[in-house]
Amino acid sequence: MDYTIIRQYNFPTVIRFGAGATEELVPHLKQMGFSKPLLVTDPVVADLPFFDLISYRLENGALSVEVFKDIHKNPVKSDVLKGGEVYHATGRDCIIGIGGGAALDVARAIALSVNHTRDLFDYDDLIGGDKFVTEEVPYFITIPTTSGTGSEVGRSAIISEDDTKRKRILFSPKLLAKIVFADPGLTMELPPFITAATGMDALTHNMEAFIAKGFHPMAEGIALRGMKLVAESIVTATLQPDLESRSKMMMASLMGAVAFQKGLGVVHSLAHPLSSLLDTHHGLANAVNLPYGMAFNLPGLEMQFDEMANTLGVKGGKAVPSFLLSLNEKLGLPTKLREIGVNKEHIEQLSNLALADFCHPANPKPVLLEDFRMLYERAW
Repeated sequence: MDYTIIRQYNFPTVIRFGAGATEELVPHLKQMGFSKPLLVTDPVVADLPFFDLISYRLENGALSVEVFKDIHKNPVKSDVLKGGEVYHATGRDCIIGIGGGAALDVARAIALSVNHTRDLFDYDDLIGGDKFVTEEVPYFITIPTTSGTGSEVGRSAIISEDDTKRKRILFSPKLLAKIVFADPGLTMELPPFITAATGMDALTHNMEAFIAKGFHPMAEGIALRGMKLVAESIVTATLQPDLESRSKMMMASLMGAVAFQKGLGVVHSLAHPLSSLLDTHHGLANAVNLPYGMAFNLPGLEMQFDEMANTLGVKGGKAVPSFLLSLNEKLGLPTKLREIGVNKEHIEQLSNLALADFCHPANPKPVLLEDFRMLYERAW
């Protein structure tokens, strides 16, 4: 497949996929009648050459550009409120999220806040807040710069409380981007660690979605294909990147985010508290916990694990957890929690936070407090 050719497919929104897709941004905005975009990104991406190039193209196209980059690695409510103030104060007419999961989540939450005036967390989906999402949202475009969260095709944003760091979910079909410019060329300069950690995030999404309880055969099919793409490309994309491997990883990321509408599971519930309590990179938190969470789920799910093993190129489902450990090692990622700043005394608090997390109810088997303790201890 020639990844220099820009192709379009429409699921779950309009996706323009291929190296150079971002070159279509200016003509698209003009065609749609927008002239004052708010670019939402993070401080790291804002300093990269490709971001400067995107901004230059917009300004050279006689568009008024405002950049908002004041966001945390794990975004909080105040990030969103500041961005909303900038949107209104500078008279913007659309929002473009450029970056990884944090930037795209903040961009999506800003889009929600523009015409919805209740307290931001009144819209928390976990307490039925989606019913308050009644107004229109600004025209919203996403441009992913990593291959991990798949937030570019999401309908929700995960935003934490500033003080407690408790994660909240803002959800509505209205928050789906109108168009995604998925340009794998933007990921070519990502350092190996970010490539590996975000790639393992994409793999986690696909694997957890595949075995999540509930009925969604389409999501399962997408998840299997996403796993195959990761298995084929993540090592090359990390250690010897080329356009093909980077393109396959970006597609796998998109697919994982579509698939996990079926649900996630224990691995994400183990990972989220690490980000909340210790500010751990989300992809890294998933990568370290993935082998242990999958080992926990394996008994009783041998058929599903055999199917995943076949897709991943592994001999038998029982070998999947050890394959995941060795994959982390190949990618240069840690395999133990103690290697990423977790102390033994953290385990009790992490376990309580994990039990309260919103992901594990979709896990194929129940996860109790003592299970979380056991999993953290094994991963430690």
